[in-house]
Amino acid sequence: MAKNKELADYITEQLADLGEIRHIPMMGGYIFYYRERIFGGIYGNGFLVKITEASKKYMPDSEPEPPYEGAKPMLPVTILEDRVTLQAMVREMYPELPERKPKKKKG
Repeated sequence: MAKNKELADYITEQLADLGEIRHIPMMGGYIFYYRERIFGGIYGNGFLVKITEASKKYMPDSEPEPPYEGAKPMLPVTILEDRVTLQAMVREMYPELPERKPKKKKG
């Protein structure tokens, strides 16, 4: 888990120039948000992002894989060290991502 925390902090630092990046712990990994839309996460097999036209364009060599059993495939991030390209990809992914669902009110 400590390894995932370090990776989450590194990814957040790589994307810091975008602003509005946050991550929350989820089932031993982390879910990443940009402007309140989920774009990826850290799972058992590393940092993966949703498959969009932008993520395919920036990482044409990345092969889709499910983050966990029964999940929709995602793309392993192959450009993590390239801060500028990573930020450009996430920025371009934003309009392709679904809006966050409103929380249901209890009561």
